[in-house]
Amino acid sequence: MRGRRLGRSFGLLWTAYAVSAYGSGLGFGALPLIAVLALDAGPGEVSVLSAVGPAVGVLIAVPLAPWVEFRRKRPVMIAMDLTRCAVMATIPLAYLLGWLGLVQLLVVSAVVAAAKIAFSAAGGAYLKALVRPDDLLVANARFESTNWSSIAVGPPLGGVAIGLFGPVVTVAADALSHLFSALALHAIRGREEAPRPAGRSTGRAGALLDGWRHILGRPDLRALYLNNMLVSGLIMATEPLLAVLLLRRLAFPPWQYALAFAAPCLGGLVGSRLARRVVARHGRHRVLRTAGALRAVWLIGLAFVGPGVVGLVTVMAVELAIIVNMSLYTPVLATYRLEHTPEHLVARTLSAWSIGQQASIAVLTALAGLLAEVTGPRTALTVAGLLILTTPLLLPRRDRMPGEEPPAQARERLRGPCRR
Repeated sequence: MRGRRLGRSFGLLWTAYAVSAYGSGLGFGALPLIAVLALDAGPGEVSVLSAVGPAVGVLIAVPLAPWVEFRRKRPVMIAMDLTRCAVMATIPLAYLLGWLGLVQLLVVSAVVAAAKIAFSAAGGAYLKALVRPDDLLVANARFESTNWSSIAVGPPLGGVAIGLFGPVVTVAADALSHLFSALALHAIRGREEAPRPAGRSTGRAGALLDGWRHILGRPDLRALYLNNMLVSGLIMATEPLLAVLLLRRLAFPPWQYALAFAAPCLGGLVGSRLARRVVARHGRHRVLRTAGALRAVWLIGLAFVGPGVVGLVTVMAVELAIIVNMSLYTPVLATYRLEHTPEHLVARTLSAWSIGQQASIAVLTALAGLLAEVTGPRTALTVAGLLILTTPLLLPRRDRMPGEEPPAQARERLRGPCRR
């Protein structure tokens, strides 16, 4: 990917994404932390904040999808950035005035979750119109690389900032990052054409479900969608279980716990940078099948984590293996999804995808928590690890997906641009 130029407009879009991603990385987990440190919230209140806010945001995002679809995407992205900036800025302001409460944190969590889904849907549609089809994988790989590097760097720096300046400083930084993201998007030149409705009228209630109809109506997308929901949900469901196991049962120091999750994220740089080269060599279907399976087989290793350095290394090794394969798989999936979605359905399809993923994470996290209450976190981790081993069965089984060219032909087509 080195030296591949995608133009000034993509550079500004990437800048906007990066600024926002690093701001969100810095503020990762900030709202539950504020609830504990500033409001003295208990475990039940923190659980409600972590689950209910994003769940309400998903519900808000459902009617937003057609609204995003039938409008120019860049103004929608700017509006979602400014919305997130505004609602997040109310937290440090209320904290300074002594007015901060749990209800406000819930409202902010819901609005931010909905705005993030709308922003991502508009961003995917805008990217498809902005770059050439041959460059979609390169662009998605760069976004993926930025995402993982922000997760590796942001949370540790956020922890230091909170220790030095108080609990709301990372939220203020996150709010400013969305403002700078909006400014970068505003700097993109060129007028975006207004989308032209296709098919059913934009005013019909059925337009809300068109994204799901498209996904479920294609066997390949349906298989990838169901696989993604289960894999994402089961992986994310292990995070609170692992926190209890490492911090309480195994007495890991907080810095070791943070290191166990931050350092492996650097593996995301490896997978995302290899994506285009690996697809050119082996074909997209084989990459999706292989990396899609490999991102699922390692999770069971978390059930065998022990105390001390060996336990720390075990967690880091398992997380690294998962993240390398996820970062290879995700840009290939994102590119395939964009290529096989009509332009008039992109925003609704991406919204449906995000909504399904977030709902799956919420449900499976709640179920895993209930199981851990009854049996213990290690048993719940074992069950999650065993269930995720079945998910490769949902991946498409055909030798090549619809419209995919043979690997040899892909290598020949991509060889020229790689030498630029």
